Amino acid sequence: MTKAILLRPGAVITYNGQRCEVLEAKHHKPGKGGAFIRLKVKNLHTGSIFSETIRPEDTFDEIFTEQKPMQYLYKDDLGYCFMDESTYEQIHVSEKTIGDGIYYLKENMIVTAKFCSGEVITITPPIHVVLEIIETEPGFRGDTVSGATKPATLETGKIIKVPLFVEKGDHIKIDTRKDEYVERA
Repeated sequence: MTKAILLRPGAVITYNGQRCEVLEAKHHKPGKGGAFIRLKVKNLHTGSIFSETIRPEDTFDEIFTEQKPMQYLYKDDLGYCFMDESTYEQIHVSEKTIGDGIYYLKENMIVTAKFCSGEVITITPPIHVVLEIIETEPGFRGDTVSGATKPATLETGKIIKVPLFVEKGDHIKIDTRKDEYVERA
């Protein structure tokens, strides 16, 4: 049993009889009244994300998880295929399990897979990924205001905001945690 005050992002707990991953855990101590924790959790069965306000002394069953680096190989009818580099074992993971991380997967990329009872529960891409822009509007001089951006479609289909000077065919570095442009690569 783990107290709510000890929960950190990435922890997997049992909440309302379902396996959930903690995305955020923020402790609040208002000037008046008791302290509380705002939890943002993802249900690993349904993929839904929800927020809850709980007391710091509430307890949860924490589930043991194991993390392994895996290599992304390809996508087929069974799902996304990953290989354990130490044992060369290949596993297929569904799109629902990966979530928005599918927009950052490129062949031969090393990702982090979180296992629970031998089953993959989450796939986390690297923090920074380099992808090519396949479509964007041209940026015009005179349209520049500090921090002006425009939408750009990446080679994986993801649409993000980029600065006006970035053009079609450029390779850019993206922060996968925030879905943000970092720099040209």
